[in-house]
Formats: sequence, structure tokens, C-alpha cells
Amino acid sequence: MLPAAPQSIAVAIVRRQGQVLVGKRPEGVPLAGMWEFPGGKVLKDENPSVAAARECLEETGIEVRIGLPYGEVVYSYAHGTLRLHFFAATPVDPARAPREPFRWVAIADLADYQVPPANAEIVAKLLQGTSR
Repeated sequence: MLPAAPQSIAVAIVRRQGQVLVGKRPEGVPLAGMWEFPGGKVLKDENPSVAAARECLEETGIEVRIGLPYGEVVYSYAHGTLRLHFFAATPVDPARAPREPFRWVAIADLADYQVPPANAEIVAKLLQGTSR
């Protein structure tokens, strides 16, 4: 029997004025208490960049413009293997406040936030200033 294909997840790295949008995962879900970027499952026949924008709006209430891809990461967790598609994004309305649990945090402070292991490389790039 072949292993299941990784679940495709689209993630928006939403930036504004030296800040990035993150939210804390709730209790009772995998990776509870860790901070993540907005994103979620790519639907059947959906482009990952479209999914990143849709998920961001659904989760945060913030409409975004999707930019260039940061790349993909395949990561196996105890709850399953994920293929994460990361995209640069900017808010359509930078003054709009996100819905809880999402908030704007300074990129320079990202090292203080515990993130899922699959996000570590993206966080490192943001901290080094080598990202889009």
C-alpha cells in the first residue's frame, strides 16, 4: 500500500511596515499554542496562490494581494505529512485590524514566537531580511 500523498497547505506571509501577520493555534488541535501564518488546505482543483488568499481572508478578515512564492516545504508531523506552499502577500487595506487570534508582530521579534517546525526556514529568512 502506498503512503498517502501529502496534504497541500497554502500559506500567506502577509507583511506591512516591518511587521508580519501571525496567529496562535488554539488548544485541542495539532501544534496547539504555536504561532503560525494564515493558511489552510488547498481545495481540489484550486491553485495554491488562490487558496492562500482565500484562507487568509477566511481566518483573519484581511484581504491580501498574493505575490511571488517563497517555495514549498514537505514536512511529516505525527498527524500527517503536509506540502506547504508559502507565498509573499500584502494587505489590500494595511490599516485593517485582523481577527483574533491573529495579530501584527514585528519581524525582528519573530524569534520570540514558537512556530511549527515546517515554518522555521521561512522565519529564518524573514529574520535575515532575505525574504521578499
